[in-house]
Amino acid sequence: MANITAADVNKLRKQTGAGMMDCKKALVEAEGDFEAAIDILRKKGQKVAAKRADRDAVEGAVIAKTNGSDKGVIVKLSCETDFVAKNDDFVALANKLADIALATGVQTAEEFGAVEFEDGLTVAAKLQEQTGVIGEKIEISELASVSAPYVASYIHMGNKIGTLVGLTTQAEEAGKDVAMQAAAMNPVALNRDSVSEDVIARELEVGKDLARQEGKPEEMLEKIAMGRLNKFFKENTLLNQEFIKESKTSVSQYLNKIEKDLTVTDFKRVGLGV
Repeated sequence: MANITAADVNKLRKQTGAGMMDCKKALVEAEGDFEAAIDILRKKGQKVAAKRADRDAVEGAVIAKTNGSDKGVIVKLSCETDFVAKNDDFVALANKLADIALATGVQTAEEFGAVEFEDGLTVAAKLQEQTGVIGEKIEISELASVSAPYVASYIHMGNKIGTLVGLTTQAEEAGKDVAMQAAAMNPVALNRDSVSEDVIARELEVGKDLARQEGKPEEMLEKIAMGRLNKFFKENTLLNQEFIKESKTSVSQYLNKIEKDLTVTDFKRVGLGV
């Protein structure tokens, strides 16, 4: 039997993040072969992942990052419990995944799985390995990106919500303010033109039904519904929302105060439970 030292166990633990006893068992089973022990721990992760595939991963960490100029990404790394989501190692993993996504420019969570994590290990394989270490289902449930002349990011509520905002020119303070706005107010679209025809049709129908229930004349329903639709645009589109730091001023008006014609070209908002 191979002589398994505490240094060997510690080395394996540092590389894989697995517990001390799991590392020792893997090294014993591998007869001291370090690479074989890593494979044993990864296979354990595969078994745990298969067993927990139907579990709901509703907790996690949302990380938003930019390259300091024109690109940004949001990675939502999901797990099953809040206990794991708050673990420093889990948050560090989410941050590293966001760094990789930003560096590679990958566009979807599905594509991201095939990207190299480190030392020839793919992102998908790393997540499977960590599933074995943690004992919970772990997955990248969402990946979003924004490209613009300047991109700002914001992370809200202890990694619960992440936002990206693309601006027409570099304006760091304004970018942060609007990214905070998107996190807090959860707009459904950038502006009126970005709202889908299906949503508009639904809001008009709801507006008519409400007016009808209030006993309004049939010939007035369309006008009343249009008024409610305009209120919907004001409350739910980013550029038309009231700016949270300055009442009676829209986000669009706030940006124009910072710099003439400064505006948002795109935004993304990713949150847990969303």
